[in-house]
Amino acid sequence: MLYLTPPEDLASLWPDEPEYRADQLRGWLYETPVLRTEDMTNLPVELRSALELWPFTVETEQVGDSGRTVKWLMRAPDGASIEAVLMGYPRRTTLCISSQAGCAMACTFCATGQFGFERHLQAGEIVAQVAYAAAYLRLTGLGKSPERITNLVFMGMGEPLANYASVRTAIDRFTGVMGLSARSITVSTVGVAPAIRRLASEAWRVNLAVSLHAADDELRTRLVPLNRQYPLDEVIAATEYFVAETGRRASIEWTLIADTNDTPEQADKLAVIARRLRAHINVIALNPTPLTADRPPTAANARAFIDRLTRAGANVTLRDTRGQGIDAACGQLRARKLPVGS
Repeated sequence: MLYLTPPEDLASLWPDEPEYRADQLRGWLYETPVLRTEDMTNLPVELRSALELWPFTVETEQVGDSGRTVKWLMRAPDGASIEAVLMGYPRRTTLCISSQAGCAMACTFCATGQFGFERHLQAGEIVAQVAYAAAYLRLTGLGKSPERITNLVFMGMGEPLANYASVRTAIDRFTGVMGLSARSITVSTVGVAPAIRRLASEAWRVNLAVSLHAADDELRTRLVPLNRQYPLDEVIAATEYFVAETGRRASIEWTLIADTNDTPEQADKLAVIARRLRAHINVIALNPTPLTADRPPTAANARAFIDRLTRAGANVTLRDTRGQGIDAACGQLRARKLPVGS
């Protein structure tokens, strides 16, 4: 499980080999990742054959959207499930990764939250998702999309800021070893306010996405239970601090749920928050999960919601719902494969 060894410690795996062997291995892991150790062609066969590359097995791979979306369900040796989604667009290739197995946030509309929390992912398990996707892209491609990861988002299973130490180490490796730009990385949170402020102090300047889903405390507490601990005003203040300290613009994520947060009143309140934060709003219709009765709004209602935000002076984008046919929303594939409680 090579990715569980810090890149600076790879030489310890081969104490009797020349130091350049560790440099060669580091290149195959982080610079030009490969799916199999057999493809590490400049390493001796006897060294390659003794290596265990991935800290997980790929249990399921599903491809949708005419080959432009790939979803993986990965399984760690202890049984913990990890999901990652690769999405190709004409000018970018975005990878959505997990930071935890399961999630303790219990957001009512989220498949991951409905299954609860398994454990934190180690930094190496987070990095390995990116390396696997990068190797897949080099080998297979993703249609006419760039054959490299141009955008990396912590929007898969788990709350990244609840696993701060591992996420921080992973970002250090992305930016310091794998060559990804911090500007291409987005950390999403449902509102762990103290950790948002801590994120603002890091040397690298990643993007911040705050998943609000409701624009008042009453509704947000119902949809996002963490709101009881960090109410909306506290989350907004932490986000303002992050923007001021980093100079990076924050975005607001809004999962649109029929007859819940798609109302004119919610749109008006959301517009006020977005203007205050000078934030862009990303609206995406709910990708239904098997364990909730929540449903996405009609196309007409979604359009009306967007139009109202726009008239109120908010910057907003209605995102595509990608991968519905392959359970691409976080936790969905796991939900299809396992019974509740697994």
